[in-house]
Amino acid sequence: MPNRREFMQAIAVSAIPLFVPQRLLGKNSPANTIQIGQIGCGRIAREHDLLETLKYDHARIVAVCDLDTKRAQEGKQFVQAWYQTHRQLRNVEVKVYHDYQELLADPTIDAVMISTPDHWHAQPAIEAALAGKDIYLQKPTSLTIVEGRQLSDVIHRSGRILQIGSQQRSMPQFRIACELVRNGRVGNLQTIKIGLPGDPSGEEEAEMPIPANLNYEKWLGSTPFIYYTEKRVHPQHDYSRPGWLRCEQFGAGMITGWGAHHLDTANWGMGTEYTGPVQIEAEAEFPRSGLWDVHGPFEVQARFANGVVMMVSGEFPNGVRFEGDEGWIFVTRGDYAVTVSDPAAVGNQQALSASDPKLISTPLPDDAVRLHVSESNMETGWRASRRADPPLRRLKSAIAPVQPVFSATSP
Repeated sequence: MPNRREFMQAIAVSAIPLFVPQRLLGKNSPANTIQIGQIGCGRIAREHDLLETLKYDHARIVAVCDLDTKRAQEGKQFVQAWYQTHRQLRNVEVKVYHDYQELLADPTIDAVMISTPDHWHAQPAIEAALAGKDIYLQKPTSLTIVEGRQLSDVIHRSGRILQIGSQQRSMPQFRIACELVRNGRVGNLQTIKIGLPGDPSGEEEAEMPIPANLNYEKWLGSTPFIYYTEKRVHPQHDYSRPGWLRCEQFGAGMITGWGAHHLDTANWGMGTEYTGPVQIEAEAEFPRSGLWDVHGPFEVQARFANGVVMMVSGEFPNGVRFEGDEGWIFVTRGDYAVTVSDPAAVGNQQALSASDPKLISTPLPDDAVRLHVSESNMETGWRASRRADPPLRRLKSAIAPVQPVFSATSP
């Protein structure tokens, strides 16, 4: 049995977290906001992911990380300037990391936003989940199928929240189109035609000295070594479309770019997100030379267990067309683009159209199948993250940092 002195000491120690500095209380305290670390400070982060997160009071960007030290520093400046201009927060100090594993070891960070090249998606996300962080991950989920399965397994085991950058689901016309198809508005669904813009081939590019501000070896990650040239990585003087998007070593071009969105919409409309096709055939032309070597003109046919045939080609209009025995419904982004350098739909395409306008305008019955309504892809993820982690856990983390729960090595 403890004596009176030992008992009182135990009470005093357990009561320490109740005495909290004023900076940890209030609307913008760690207890009331999700503390987020941004991994990757390039084009998609600056033009979409950061901007779509900064506007929410319950989410706070507290750290940035990039293998390019120049981009990391500019990311810090970008975030601090936004908070100063839009939130009048004059004393915001954003941490800077050049190794995402060091960011993950920061116990005050609740969640991460991963806006890296495709070949650096799965591993940071897996390590983030093992470190107890919730995750917003830009699509595609992984470079390979094996990586994707590993990430899925870890997320299910860890119980962390993983939100994929499928913001197209938050555009109302896509949800409406999928609801209409799910409720038989086009009759028996027979064919889905998906149009994807393509990428051009590139010229040969000579080897260049690696910039002092870029950790190129780490940037290559698990992929084979290949000489540095600026167009293979990202521009050093602006944030325009990076060249790695068109290199098979790091991604698969538009099939995993816009394809990740349109193929998702097709499966959403069929209700096959957790199954997928039973047979796939594809052919494509590939450049014989040049730096950019992802597919050129292509055609894909996929057959599903329900008998639906899905065709994907650059010959179709940019969007998704559901064809049934009673008509068709076509859905696209219209003139919307996620970033300024994204391709837009060609011509004056309507965001939602049909073989007969009544297929769209006639209301669905009260007992119709309804799909999840998301007004903002980022808001959905961060609100889920906030609900999952009690504020007290964040408060304790800010007061008494704990040791990281994982040990990881870079590839």
